[in-house]
Amino acid sequence: MASLALGHGARRLHVSAAYRAKAKVAMSRFEPTSFINYEKLQSNVEIVQKRLNRPLTLSEKIVYGHLDDPHHQEIDRGRTYLRLRPDRVAMQDATAQMAMLQFISSGLPKVAVPSTIHCDHLIEAQIGGVKDLARAKEVNEEVYNFLSSAGAKYGVGFWKPGSGIIHQIILENYAYPGVMLIGTDSHTPNGGGLGAICIGVGGADAVDVMAGIPWELKCPKVIGVRLTGTLSGWTSPKDVILKVAGILTVKGGTGAIVEYHGPGVDSISCTGMATICNMGAEIGATTSVFPYNHRMRTYLEKTGRGEIAAVADEYKDLLVPDEGCEYDQIIELNLSELRPHINGPFTPDLAHPVSEVGAVAKKNGWPLEVKVGLIGSCTNSSYEDMGRAASLAKQSSFLLEHLHFTSICVDFLYICVFFFRRDVKKGEKNTIVTSFNRNFTARNDANPATHAFVTSPEIVTALAIAGTLDFNPETDYLTASNGEKFKLVPPTGDELPSRDFDPGQDTYQHPPSDGSSLKVDVSPQSNRLQLLEPFDKWSGKDLEDMVVLIKVKGKCTTDHISAAGPWLKFRGHLDNISNNMLIGAVNSENDAVNKIKNHLTGEYGGVPDVARHYKANGLSWVVVGDDNYGEGSSREHAALEPRHLGGRAIIVKSFARIHETNLKKQGLLPLTFSNPSDYDKIRPDDKISIKGLKTFAPGKPLTAVVKHSDGSQETLTLNHSFNQTQIEWFQAGSALNRMKEMQH
Repeated sequence: MASLALGHGARRLHVSAAYRAKAKVAMSRFEPTSFINYEKLQSNVEIVQKRLNRPLTLSEKIVYGHLDDPHHQEIDRGRTYLRLRPDRVAMQDATAQMAMLQFISSGLPKVAVPSTIHCDHLIEAQIGGVKDLARAKEVNEEVYNFLSSAGAKYGVGFWKPGSGIIHQIILENYAYPGVMLIGTDSHTPNGGGLGAICIGVGGADAVDVMAGIPWELKCPKVIGVRLTGTLSGWTSPKDVILKVAGILTVKGGTGAIVEYHGPGVDSISCTGMATICNMGAEIGATTSVFPYNHRMRTYLEKTGRGEIAAVADEYKDLLVPDEGCEYDQIIELNLSELRPHINGPFTPDLAHPVSEVGAVAKKNGWPLEVKVGLIGSCTNSSYEDMGRAASLAKQSSFLLEHLHFTSICVDFLYICVFFFRRDVKKGEKNTIVTSFNRNFTARNDANPATHAFVTSPEIVTALAIAGTLDFNPETDYLTASNGEKFKLVPPTGDELPSRDFDPGQDTYQHPPSDGSSLKVDVSPQSNRLQLLEPFDKWSGKDLEDMVVLIKVKGKCTTDHISAAGPWLKFRGHLDNISNNMLIGAVNSENDAVNKIKNHLTGEYGGVPDVARHYKANGLSWVVVGDDNYGEGSSREHAALEPRHLGGRAIIVKSFARIHETNLKKQGLLPLTFSNPSDYDKIRPDDKISIKGLKTFAPGKPLTAVVKHSDGSQETLTLNHSFNQTQIEWFQAGSALNRMKEMQH
């Protein structure tokens, strides 16, 4: 054997050269001419390792292994910006519309890296799988045709509606150990379960990568989660991330990659690891990742990718952390002691052991009755998840009397988050339990009074059978219809199907080798799609006397800024979707939503209406916000809408990573109070000027002059995280404008 003769470590390069001389390995069966390039990854890592002269974490190996210039790139975790060359791009249908509209307006003929579009978000659960899919195809025909034709013209693969959830398609077909993939969905990190660095971004970032431009990312810190012990009984992989979310909170992972390691990793299936990485988005993490192991190898083989597993085995040292590597923070978790958890309501980091949630609910006045149980979602829809939930369902002869919306079990295997309800009125207080990842106010059903809890599919099933939050399946008994008491046996389920996966229908559309002659039509009369007009350039002057559109109080996610649900249909039409801008945000002046004072008329109106009035009258405005502003989904509409309606700056205590970048991409100024308590100094009727833009430079704060209506004024320091490239985006009016400037 060559590997025995040559040994391991640096000399492995020669082994692999011999291996690959025999057969190059394709990145996926859909792209037989795009090959895995572990040699390049290895070479880059060796260059960086010589420069840094220290052991590297797995996250560092994969990220630094994709550097555009490994010889000269400045590397300082948490400080410098890295210029990277990701291997591929994936987009879901709700965000792909704006991404492809931006790519079209870039004027480029074809994507530079393998890219795919996945139709899953625009399907709404109402009746049952077959009918809901047929309805979605009919209602969204114009959008699907646009995405299909744009994909064909520009070289992007197209997964038709009904293919499955984007993150499962990626795990089964495109993710592999060591790949760097960016996706226009915040749960793209799902691929970390297969040893990949998969990062959620806005559409403008995807355009950079598709255009062949180096993609920028602030050099991530690395949080290590060391796992010991073994998962068993009622405890599932979901409980790992529910517990970690409780420890780190919704912003504790911001600017960091969460890297799981330790002996406990081997007790978790590959799809279980994907579940953990998927929900890592809820702690603000850049992404999450697991080291390559035998569970991943088995999964690759079961999904028809034995060749990838073989070459990954050759490079195993590259796909695990170095011994002695250092983490910025370490969390220790003993899986043998971990108990089942349930998080919520209204925020995914409010963690409770299942054994305690009933008492907490009683104390806080949360409804105990479980109205609906939903299993599946992009976080938990694996074969193992469904098998474990089914093992519980089989134990209960009266399940169908108790489990509402049983069809959802199937529906959520190919759609994502939103379902249509008839069982409660809007505003009616009720509790639902889901195996999703998010539970923000009104996210699942558009009812702000719904108390949504996230947990594992097993616990959802158990609580749905019991009908109450006040039930611990580890200790409590159920009563059958004949009065007999019984206890649920802990769930079991096969990790992977014994007879391999059924490939299902062929729902993939290959792009033609040359799509240059194809047309992509967007009707000017359409209310679903609208071609983009370039945003205006910076005037060259400071921004003077801007009004405060709204001072937001408390949590403000991208759901609050640009709601989903019924608004999903306008994701390709910027002007129409801008009518939902900040309609879910709480106004600090009156604690109301979508009710702000128009300072030109003195009357109160909806946020988008007042913003449009200001824009029509040439009046620029700012938004003032609280902590972790823009957490949640990667939707860049939350940045495009304020820009479209005349916003110039968003001034907050702190930002979530993706939203901050999205704002920069669209030519807005995301700024943070140097002193967070300065938030309290801003009044709703203030006029704010931002000074220092003529000498705008990395690391140099800007100044806000705040004029109060009583004639007094004060000066505040505003920090920013712009680098020189990003300052050029601002000056050009947007990153897309800057890209076009550089083409000439």
